[in-house]
Amino acid sequence: MLLRTDREGMNSWYNVAYRGDVNVMRAICEFSKARLTTEEIKNEMLLRTDRAGRNAWYNAAYRGNVNVKREIRELAKERLTKLN
Repeated sequence: MLLRTDREGMNSWYNVAYRGDVNVMRAICEFSKARLTTEEIKNEMLLRTDRAGRNAWYNAAYRGNVNVKREIRELAKERLTKLN
């Protein structure tokens, strides 16, 4: 359910990031850390794009939401360092 996408290619992480709800983003992060692999987090949360090619980071930057960008960066830093 967490990674399921709608017809536009958006999953729950993408939608919450788009809305700018940092508290829900943090809850999804905690939930995902316990249930998803690093690869799933990387590909389905951090790099997932919608049908127009936009990802959560792009939308946060476009909307000027610094707090969302910070949350995405922290998740990426934490999870992607485990790949190296």
